Amino acid sequence: MRHLKKGRKFGRVRNQRKALFKTLLGSLIMRGKIETTEAKAKEAKGKIDKIITTAKKIKNDSEKISAIRALRKELPEQAVKKLSGEFLDKFSGRSSGYARVIKLSLRKSDGARVAIIEFVD
Repeated sequence: MRHLKKGRKFGRVRNQRKALFKTLLGSLIMRGKIETTEAKAKEAKGKIDKIITTAKKIKNDSEKISAIRALRKELPEQAVKKLSGEFLDKFSGRSSGYARVIKLSLRKSDGARVAIIEFVD
């Protein structure tokens, strides 16, 4: 039974799930908006909020190195560079809620629930 178990498994082992979200979150940062299944979008929303909160610590010199190391575990190198640049300026006034999930209709080919995940302006 899965009582009090958090997170979705997506029919993958742990390394495959980590790779899936590393590319998914990297694409979200690089493009600003992606279309995926509803379950993946909901799972990615929580992860991207934590990543942006960690990235905000880069501006603080005492926590800069540890924040960059933590981001490199979770994201591709290009996404880390974009995050450490001017990307965080639009989130400086926010403390949380950096992304939103917009539900769309069912996908025609397989009937999966589709959603768009994008950053809040």
